[in-house]
Amino acid sequence: MGIIYKQIRLVGSRGEHATNGLFDTGASYSFIRRDIAERLATLEPLPQPMSFEMAEQGAIVTARERVVLDFWIDGYRFSDEFLVLDNLTDELIIGAATMQKWRLKLDMEREDIIIDPSVTRLRFV
Repeated sequence: MGIIYKQIRLVGSRGEHATNGLFDTGASYSFIRRDIAERLATLEPLPQPMSFEMAEQGAIVTARERVVLDFWIDGYRFSDEFLVLDNLTDELIIGAATMQKWRLKLDMEREDIIIDPSVTRLRFV
């Protein structure tokens, strides 16, 4: 499992917010803390709640809402959904699904994110 923090600018329909995002390959999805989500966008109920196992053995958290946000890293724009959690320690966690979608890679040696600029070009084919 790899973990790196990186400065991210979040942009939603209600505003924007800069934060240190936690990139965590051990997290299945991307998550955002409720107070930040509420400031940035309208929360949308999930069709069904989703429960996740935490690193602490036996601990479970349940997401019932999501937000869709743009996020900027090193001048590149991305977009994805973030599941909303009440008591998230970090403001934002970028999980494996988002990293795979945008082909973001963790450079553990330099503690940085590798971005393939060709993936950031938007296409409609």
